[in-house]
Amino acid sequence: MRIIAGEYRSRKIETRSGNQTRPTLDKVREAVFSSLGGMFDGGTVLDLYAGSGANGLEALSRGYDYAVFADISKDAIQVIRKNIESLRCKE
Repeated sequence: MRIIAGEYRSRKIETRSGNQTRPTLDKVREAVFSSLGGMFDGGTVLDLYAGSGANGLEALSRGYDYAVFADISKDAIQVIRKNIESLRCKE
């Protein structure tokens, strides 16, 4: 899985192994953010059921100021933290 556009474009992110999560496909994430366009320049995004954090990280890459990630799984939270560190996102 990868970040599609913005500051972190083409950077790979980790996902959880197994069938416990189903990551949002790149083309679906691209369609969602393309439809939003520049509508939300800056601001905060909430990534519920975050899994790998792909949606929140995509938002940060595209210029959102903050992302809040929420997932019930401790494994998912660890993956999100790794992805934040690997992209060197600000906390």
